[in-house]
Amino acid sequence: MNKSCTPNLIILGAPIGEVAFCSSFIASKRAAASTLLSSLVKLGSCDPQIALILLCMCGGFTKLVHVARSTPPSLALDELHAFDEQVRCTFTECQAIDTTDSSWMQAQLSLSRGGLGLRSLAHHSNQIISWPMRSIPTTVPSPGLGLSLDPNEHQMAIKWWLGLNTSPGSPPCALCPEHPLDPLGHHAVTCKRGGDAISRHNKLRDVVLQTCHRACISAKAEAGSGLGHELRNTRPAYILASNWLCGKPAVFDLTVVSPLNPTFISEAGRTAGSAAVAAELRKHSANYAKCSELGWTCIPLVAESYGAWGSEAVQAFSRLASYLATRTNSPKSKVVCSLYGRLNLTLVRANARALLLRCGCSLQEGDISSS
Repeated sequence: MNKSCTPNLIILGAPIGEVAFCSSFIASKRAAASTLLSSLVKLGSCDPQIALILLCMCGGFTKLVHVARSTPPSLALDELHAFDEQVRCTFTECQAIDTTDSSWMQAQLSLSRGGLGLRSLAHHSNQIISWPMRSIPTTVPSPGLGLSLDPNEHQMAIKWWLGLNTSPGSPPCALCPEHPLDPLGHHAVTCKRGGDAISRHNKLRDVVLQTCHRACISAKAEAGSGLGHELRNTRPAYILASNWLCGKPAVFDLTVVSPLNPTFISEAGRTAGSAAVAAELRKHSANYAKCSELGWTCIPLVAESYGAWGSEAVQAFSRLASYLATRTNSPKSKVVCSLYGRLNLTLVRANARALLLRCGCSLQEGDISSS
């Protein structure tokens, strides 16, 4: 057994000893991690979406988390604060976004709490906050599968997600000049002109429809009742699944709502997901009698513009994932992750394009109105 003649030791990768020794050890770890951070800055100029994923998953918090957990905060805090600042600078450079202190604090939250999953080592070491690790986007970018954002879309999506000003100077909307653009982008993602709200709906509908077909569920888009003259003018089902549960058809009525809408904003500020709950109730109120008459089960699929789904949508997606997992012999958790990844990336892309179009930016590939 080796004996140490000094109070300074490295045990299982953690420094133990004097303050100067511990700080020096953590500084060496920070310097080693800096090489990767510099590479991510270069990668960000080509593909900021992949650069952000790597920063969240393996370039930031994970590099020094073992040291942060195993070293007393009094010995490590200065170096951990310095590394947090390096991560912030890397994010700013590779995303070409200048963050404020408040927006950076939000970025350090998990995705489920409105952040980006760029956790703070200094906070973690102090055990001030315990945040679950999540990142945006969680889907591996794949241009061939349509699961990627171009740099302009990605940058705008990040600014909008963090509450940064998406339209400096509040210029008029490019599609309806009588309405000025607000800094948080509420008008842009809810504007009815230009066809992008309809396109967003249709893109989300198609993801659900394709998943139904892969799970061998007989489903049609925009299917009417076809039952009698008096019912011909009824609103069609966005998706009609004829064999959803125990042979009973189900209607998926998909909609996207903004929690910043004046109707929802008061309650949304107090209760997360309240806008989706209110929209579900409104859908049931409008469609329950008609669906009951036709023998359909009405299932509202409500998404909030920031990505939260209503409880009925979550239950429906869970059942859909179970069918698909059985069909493909895949773990249900993997299928669920893939489904939400496709849905949320589709939603993020549509919102980013709406924001870009209303700021007067051109889109290189098929704008919203032609999608």
